[in-house]
Amino acid sequence: MKRIGFFLLLLATLLAGFQTTQAQGDRPLVLVMTADGPIMPPMLEYIKRGIQTAERRDAEVLVIQINTPGGDLLTTLDIIAAIRASGVPVVVYVAPRNAIAGSAGALITMAGHASAMAPETVIGASTPISGSGGDLNADERAKATNASKAAIRDIVSPRGAEALALAEAMIDEAKAATAREALEVHLVDFIVDNIDDLLESLDGFTVQVNNESHVLNTADATTEPLDMSFIERFLLLLTDPNIVFSLLSIGTTALLIEISSPGGWVAGFVGVFCLSLAVYGFGVLPINWFGIIFLITAFVLFILDIKAPTHGALTTAGVASFIIGALVLFNSAATPQFQRVSVPLVIGFGVFLGLVFFGILMLALRTTHVPVRVGIESYVGKTGIARSPLDEMGGQVQMGSELWTADPVAESEKIGKGDHVEVVEVKGLRLKVRKIK
Repeated sequence: MKRIGFFLLLLATLLAGFQTTQAQGDRPLVLVMTADGPIMPPMLEYIKRGIQTAERRDAEVLVIQINTPGGDLLTTLDIIAAIRASGVPVVVYVAPRNAIAGSAGALITMAGHASAMAPETVIGASTPISGSGGDLNADERAKATNASKAAIRDIVSPRGAEALALAEAMIDEAKAATAREALEVHLVDFIVDNIDDLLESLDGFTVQVNNESHVLNTADATTEPLDMSFIERFLLLLTDPNIVFSLLSIGTTALLIEISSPGGWVAGFVGVFCLSLAVYGFGVLPINWFGIIFLITAFVLFILDIKAPTHGALTTAGVASFIIGALVLFNSAATPQFQRVSVPLVIGFGVFLGLVFFGILMLALRTTHVPVRVGIESYVGKTGIARSPLDEMGGQVQMGSELWTADPVAESEKIGKGDHVEVVEVKGLRLKVRKIK
């Protein structure tokens, strides 16, 4: 009877687990992505992967929780196109509290099939900026502004004239709005505190997906996070100007060390690796290439100071050129604040670089004052063993694998067979040695 009872209990447990699994499988699936950071190519790949995953798994909704200061316009337009072509409703949620959907982030928020904001969040300031770190001329600004407005005009128009006016003011005048202000003109659909509240508000809400009405069913939905992959995170990290600047500085320094002291491979490998990563960042960051001239000048001055007897003057000039070059490269007037390199980092690294090359200079100067010893003169100061007693007629000492004729110096103690001796002088083919203890 005990065995039958145990069997029935096990069967009931398995049946309950099966029913629970089946019930969970019947619940709507909501995938939640977190787009936290600048809008750069790695973010585009992340969002594309999220949309593909949501379509493959037949998700009810894909939520993109966004917090970004902005980013690249072309990348933004590609993200908007991917969202609007999605077969799964995409909801863009500006969160958490104090988050911002700035610049490009505002356009992405408007592109969602539905949109929401957390309290105390901000959206807007979407005026286009240059991708090269310089000021946009009138024609470039007009083209970028018109492209931005065209991308969201058909999307925002159904929300009403006030919503469209606010959206265009964000692009034309860099206007920003609070969550409450955006909701009042229907630029966003909800203000909610968290994902659970968002799903509750979305339940029964009608969205247009590929020109077809779709009523959302998010009641009792199963939420599942979809995080960035390691590669996506790593590539996004390489769009940080401070990281790119550090890689550029370390890589160039390592290569210069390899060039000045050839024969090793570690410095050369580190230099090539760091510069390769920095080149990727250059391809996506708004930089002013004029700064490269100052950086090249700085490293030329460092090298010249090692060769020329200026005693650090060129190194000092190189440090100044390095700092100016880095600031021109990354911190042009039109570059947004979040894409600028840290000034203390640049100054600190410039001083450190100057100290490194000044140390190399001191070693080079010290080497030039050391007398060069070659041939038999190099034996002075070396030690050996007496193979016979040394008297006025001399004797023999062994220096390494060589046997030499040697004479004791006048002040040396008596040298017997097996005593350790030190070479004091070389005269022709005879050594002058003294006994050492």
